[in-house]
Amino acid sequence: MADEATGAVLSELYANIVQSALYTMNEKTIIRPLVRNYDMSGTPGLTAQVPIYPTVAAAAVNDGADLANTAFNTTSKTITASEVGVMVELTDLAAEGATDDVAAAIGRQLGSAMAEKVDTDLAALFSGFSTSLGTGDSEITADMIFQAAATLRSNNADQNGGYVCLLHPFQAYQLKKQLTNAGATMSHSLSDTGNNALRDGFLGKIAGVDIFESNVVTGASAGAYVGAVMSQDALGYMVKRSMRIETERNASKRSLEIVGSMAYGVSELFDTYGVGLVADARLN
Repeated sequence: MADEATGAVLSELYANIVQSALYTMNEKTIIRPLVRNYDMSGTPGLTAQVPIYPTVAAAAVNDGADLANTAFNTTSKTITASEVGVMVELTDLAAEGATDDVAAAIGRQLGSAMAEKVDTDLAALFSGFSTSLGTGDSEITADMIFQAAATLRSNNADQNGGYVCLLHPFQAYQLKKQLTNAGATMSHSLSDTGNNALRDGFLGKIAGVDIFESNVVTGASAGAYVGAVMSQDALGYMVKRSMRIETERNASKRSLEIVGSMAYGVSELFDTYGVGLVADARLN
């Protein structure tokens, strides 16, 4: 029979699912690449002990004088991995009647779901920063970005990876609205960032901070969302098992169960390396 499910057909289907899922997972994660990543795959245990090093200070010393020992006591943060997963059941009839590459489509959906879950868990940590700016009934302003960047620099937050800002798209809209004077001002009167926002909708940098938008940025109450300005070391992501795709045939239902799963953990590392941005996330 020409339409029978041979080993070669199933192998090709599986390969397309895996390829699309892994590609989408890597491409759609916005927040994960912006934080400190730890790979614990293949290592026994479900926890990672991340060392937190203290700050030391140098002082003037007289010629020939002996230096006193400086205490260097490290602490640690524990990141514990847990499993997340998603399953899609593809019926034979759906696969046989599809006009496009159903395997690639399923792979994209699995990868997108995993990417959104990882970023959602990281964004949930924004409200845990002890320093925050703004209120739920206010809007994001450029001044808040300047204040947050100044706070991080004052706290000696590492700048090697640069500072980043994560906002909900509705919060970012308010910032673009301010920078472009609601689109009413001629572009030559705006800053370079305002011109970019007016022309491309992309903010770029403010006060040396890269601005990113993600719809996983939420908050504790409706309309009040918590974004963040932070350095790379503010939060940590530990992967114990990278995304894995498995399939199982369900003959009685004439279907193929396609399961995606992974194991990871997230945690705040340096509290003073992040500043929460509380603001209204409504379009108005």
